[in-house]
Amino acid sequence: MIDDIGRLVGTESPSADLAAVARSAETVAGTAAPYLRTEPDLITLDGRTHLRWRLGSGPRRVLLLGHHDTVWPIGSLAGRPFTVEGGVLRGPGCFDMKAGLVMAFHAIAALGAEAVNGTTLLVTGDEELGSPSSRELIESEAAGCAVTLVLEASADGGALKTERKGVSLYEIRVDGRAAHAGLEPHRGVNAGVEAAHQILAVAALSDTDGGTTVTPTLLTAGTTTNTVPAHGRFSVDVRVRDAAEQARVDTALHGLRPVLDGATVEVTGGPNRPPLPRTASDALYRRARRLAEGLGLAPLTSAAVGGASDGNFTAGAGIPTLDGLGAVGGGAHAADEHVVVAELPRRTALLAALMSDLLAADPRTAHDSDAITTGGSTR
Repeated sequence: MIDDIGRLVGTESPSADLAAVARSAETVAGTAAPYLRTEPDLITLDGRTHLRWRLGSGPRRVLLLGHHDTVWPIGSLAGRPFTVEGGVLRGPGCFDMKAGLVMAFHAIAALGAEAVNGTTLLVTGDEELGSPSSRELIESEAAGCAVTLVLEASADGGALKTERKGVSLYEIRVDGRAAHAGLEPHRGVNAGVEAAHQILAVAALSDTDGGTTVTPTLLTAGTTTNTVPAHGRFSVDVRVRDAAEQARVDTALHGLRPVLDGATVEVTGGPNRPPLPRTASDALYRRARRLAEGLGLAPLTSAAVGGASDGNFTAGAGIPTLDGLGAVGGGAHAADEHVVVAELPRRTALLAALMSDLLAADPRTAHDSDAITTGGSTR
């Protein structure tokens, strides 16, 4: 497993570099070949390369979902090479989430071809960008399955991710009128000042007690130090626990109006990923806890997290979804990204057991205590 992870990490795959993502897809396919013993469908959408394995000829039952793109630019390996020291594996993208892909390959191989009949493994190449090209692919693959198991890395301490916030992304453009900042500033309409008014209004939409964060992020305005800014823009990152909050914030942002006479405000963007509510994962989490106990593993824990994944899409489509089944470690998107080596075989065994359990018995007719339910209906 370590060698396989090293091979994937060694093929850098920043999301925005289409050629790098295409090279990574070839590496993923080659690494998977000895374990899956079948070629994937290489699916290119808007120049981004995704991989899909439909294992066996039976009806689709279980969707394994992951991604092979990372946030790390080409050249990151030079400063943060792949290493394994003291039981800790390091390298850009190892935790988020190339180790999770390798775990899936080994879990499938351990179960054997007959046992995984009805499994789909989908590995996308643009998750870190918000899945602009792969969202429809993800939702269409999930629609034919009973459950989705997400190979994203675990939360702190190995906790499974049973709740994720929904994400909305916006850009707010402010236009004013340029003028000389020293000679006649009164003739200008200061887009920077207008942006400041709008930023305060946007930030006020947060609801800390309800778990809603509305965060202005990247900000630009103006052209030179002695010119009243004619244009400005800023980005907004929104995280919410439920769809009603997502709709509230969306309505408020698209309802922004200028404060200064002569200024204009234009809002683009909207919801990117729906929330992954606990109701979408509860039954699967109970199964996983029971199976972990049977394997003699440490008791599983769960966590609600602010970050989103492609599991938000499948949960939003009404498919029971369990996230965080990948590597145990930490430092996603950070210099200390790492994977705890000793947990790789344990978590792979859990993934295999969960797949086997779901594929062996029809989730639609399982015992009530183990039923896969969402939104009040049994799937």
